[in-house]
Amino acid sequence: MTTDTRPNEATPEITHETLSVTHAEFCRGLPAGEFSLIVDPVKARKYIRQRLFLLPLMLPVVGIGAALAISGHPWIGLALILGGGFVHRIVTHQAPKILLHLAIKDQRTYFEAIEYEMLEVRLRQS
Repeated sequence: MTTDTRPNEATPEITHETLSVTHAEFCRGLPAGEFSLIVDPVKARKYIRQRLFLLPLMLPVVGIGAALAISGHPWIGLALILGGGFVHRIVTHQAPKILLHLAIKDQRTYFEAIEYEMLEVRLRQS
């Protein structure tokens, strides 16, 4: 398998400086392609799990599933156990995308993501 190492003139350059932009500028510039984003996936996973109360919501679902499986409804219980585990994995896998969505919709989340270095905004130059 070979890769093309020639520079592509159509690809805009990205500066390595992190910008400090307001939430309104971020919301206007992101769809226009003015910014390049870097999301730390490890920090995003931790933040999203805490922000969405994932563990406190999934434990009762899995617990009820285990109780149903023991009490004579094994298929319903198994479905709840597997569903709880599946939802937890999907949310943690999609955490960077969820963080970006929340940062666009909520100003407080945007500033928390910048402050705790989960999200870096860089200028894209053409």
